[in-house]
Order: sequence, then C-alpha cells, then structure tokens
Amino acid sequence: MVTSKALLLKSIVLFSAVVVLVLSCGKQVSVVSDTNPWEKMDLIIKSIPETHFLNKDYNVNDFGAIADGKTLNTAAIDKAIKTCNANGGGRVIIPNGKFLTGAIHLESNVNLHLEDKAELLFSINPKDYPIVHTSWEGTELMNYSPLIYAKNKTNVAITGKGTLNGQANTTNWWIWSGGKSYGWQKGIPSQNDPNNREVLVDMAEKGVPISERIFGDGRYLRPGFVEFFECNTVLIKDLTIINAPFWILHPLKSNNIIIDGVTVNSHGPNNDGCDPEYSQNIIIKNCTFNTGDDCIAIKSGRDADGRRVAIPSKNIIVQNCKMIDGHGGVVIGSEISAGVNNVFVEDCVMDSPNLDRVIRIKTNSKRGGVVEDVFVRNIEVGTVKECVLKLNMFYNVYGSQTGNFIPVIRNINLENVNVKNGGKYSVWAEGYETSPVENITLKNVVIHKVDSIYKLKNVKNINFINTYINDKKVEPIKN
Repeated sequence: MVTSKALLLKSIVLFSAVVVLVLSCGKQVSVVSDTNPWEKMDLIIKSIPETHFLNKDYNVNDFGAIADGKTLNTAAIDKAIKTCNANGGGRVIIPNGKFLTGAIHLESNVNLHLEDKAELLFSINPKDYPIVHTSWEGTELMNYSPLIYAKNKTNVAITGKGTLNGQANTTNWWIWSGGKSYGWQKGIPSQNDPNNREVLVDMAEKGVPISERIFGDGRYLRPGFVEFFECNTVLIKDLTIINAPFWILHPLKSNNIIIDGVTVNSHGPNNDGCDPEYSQNIIIKNCTFNTGDDCIAIKSGRDADGRRVAIPSKNIIVQNCKMIDGHGGVVIGSEISAGVNNVFVEDCVMDSPNLDRVIRIKTNSKRGGVVEDVFVRNIEVGTVKECVLKLNMFYNVYGSQTGNFIPVIRNINLENVNVKNGGKYSVWAEGYETSPVENITLKNVVIHKVDSIYKLKNVKNINFINTYINDKKVEPIKN
C-alpha cells in the first residue's frame, strides 16, 4: 500500500522533472526555488537553444560584390543570403576588405559571417533603407529599415571578428537628433520637429494602426543598427560595431538570443549598446560597451503602445561584460510600459568618469509598468559619475511625462559589489507615496568613496547587510 507521504514525494519528484523538461525545450521559466534566484538564472541559460547551420559557405564575391569601399553591394549580399537560405542555409561570407552596402535583410538558417579584416560600410543615403515595420523609441511604425534587419526568422546569426561600421557622424544621421553637440543648428530639420517624434507618439496614443504610421523620408527618425524582430534562436558573436545612427543591438519581440563577445564603440545620440524590447531569454556575455547612451537598456514599449503589445521583457542575463562610457551600465527603461522581470547581472566591470550610473531603473506615470526581481552580483566599479543604484519613478526628459499609470519597482538586489568612487549617491531611489520603491537589498557591498550614502523618497524596506560606505558600516534603516 502506498502511503500519502510517498505519493506526495513522488508527485514532487515528477513535478520537478516536468519543470526541467519544459526548461530544456526553451520554454519560459515559471517555477524555481525562491530561496536562490541564481538557480533560476542557471535554468534559463540551459533552456536557451543554440543556432546550428549547414556546413556550406556562400562568398559574397561570387555574387558580384566588390570590396573597394565605394561600390554599393546591397544586391550582391542580398542574392548570397537568399541563395544560402534556398539551399537549406549555411554561412554567407563577407571576406576581408571594405564592402559598402545598404540595408541587409537576413533569412532563416543563415549565418552572416565576417572575416577578421572584413568591414561592412553602411550607406549614409536614407534611400538605401526601404520602409519596413520596425520600432522607434518604444513605438511601432513604418520607418527606415535598420541597417541589418530580420523579421519572423528562426536560426539566424551574425558572427566573425570583422567590423560593422554605420558611418554615422555629425554630418549625416547624428544631426537628425537635434542635438547641438551632434552638429545640429537652428534651421536644420530634425526628429524634434512637430511633424516627427511628437506625431508618432500621438498616433500611438490614438490607436492609429501601425500600417498607417508611415514615416521615413522627411520625418528624420534615424534607423536602428541591428534589429531582430519577432525572431527565435539568434546568435550575435565576436563583432565590432562602430558609428551607429541610433540604437545598436535591438532584439524586438524576440526569444532565445545569445550576444557573445561583441564590442560596441559608438558615441552618437541615443547610441544604446543593446536594447532587448518585448523580448525573453536573452544572454549578453563577454561584451564591451563604450557608448553615447546606455550600455544596456532593457525596454518593453512606450506608453499606450507598450500597453497594447503587453509583452514584458524577462529572463535577461548579463555576464562578464565591460562597461566604459554611457548613461548607465545596465538600465531598465524608460520605454517600459509592459514591464520587466527576472534580470540577472554578474561578473561585470564598469569604470569611466563618463559612466553616469551602474544600475538604473527609469520610468514615470505615463510609462507605468512593473519592474521586479533584478539581481546583481560580483561587480567591480572604478569610477561612476552620479550613483551606484538609481531607481526613479519620475523620469522626465521630453517635457511633461505624467499620467495615470503609476509604476511599480520592487525586489532589487545588489550583492558583492565593490566601488572605488561612487559619485554623488550610493542609492538614489524615489517612488510614490501610493507606490513606494520596495524591497531593496545591498549585501556585501563596499563603496570606498561617495558624496552621500543615499537619497530616498517613498522607499519601503531597504536593507543594508554587511555593507560599508566611506569606510563605515551602514546601519539598518527603520521603515
């Protein structure tokens, strides 16, 4: 006779096996021990499938490409990609040399591989980027194609130690930002003109169909660099990326992405290094980010558009990365209306007088969204300008940013973090009286030098465990 206790034990074992099986098939993580969140990270990693390609190469030179840095090779590269896909997949080789091209559209089962001294020079002529369904600052629209674009593709990659050069500077794409430091002067059109960014945001608020949100020529909304839109099982590995027009690596509504060993060096406006948006199961590892904006910025849509899509970004892992210049090392927001959860950051080095923050969450009552379960450990920080941890529910950069969607920020954990110079604040957290920032833990954190220990407003349950700031142990705060 089987006892009830034995049946219970058998049920637990069976349930655990089912969870492991689901994870191993690349499904979403739903059940794991609450006592050790890093176990959840390990299961996420094991659940992400890797790309696999046929052992066939298609050299773009065989399709008419010319490596003189002047001849436009868009058609030759496109033909090589489509031929590779039609034959079951493989590698499309960009050999050593400089290849000028317009937009590159990838296909399933294709690995675009750059040899070590290969460089793709992307045209600065907007006419070389056809109008496609994409996203701009968290709002979907029809706009210039990203420089490299894939939509609804599976098993696709960009690899190799070559260079992707967007050729953006203060005489072309960057000037569209409307920033004087990027070449803009009064009388020059930009994204800030009334018919451009503001119109797009208004269209989204009114629920205008995406097919009718047509931008492109005359609207000055810069294209992204690399965008995987509604894709699954993607690898981006070993590349160097420079001189981007806008956001650089942008997984959008995509799952199972591995970004490994990529170097981003681009100091233009809105030059975020990597922006996972509405995306899940992402690993960003062994990368270097030296950027004009956030190094990594996790997104989930802007305002009404984000609430319409309603896909949170989650299960995002950052490992062994180096952050140099940037507005923040790992940032969540501000386009965050669908929420973010299960973010893991470990074994990173951040150091620059031009790095503003280490970890940052930014939202407001127009964005809304729930941000929860962010875990950070084993971080070495040299110099950071403003603060180590900033949690802000009142982010405001484009005029009035208030509404009726009060955000939630909770369960933010830092452990084993060593900081030489933390700037102005160790922790700067501001919430609403009705929605305080909740459950912040700093454990085994050492900040050797900082102007102020913290700046707190409407914060509930902040814990300092074995944490030393300016050579003094931080006492618990009574909540």
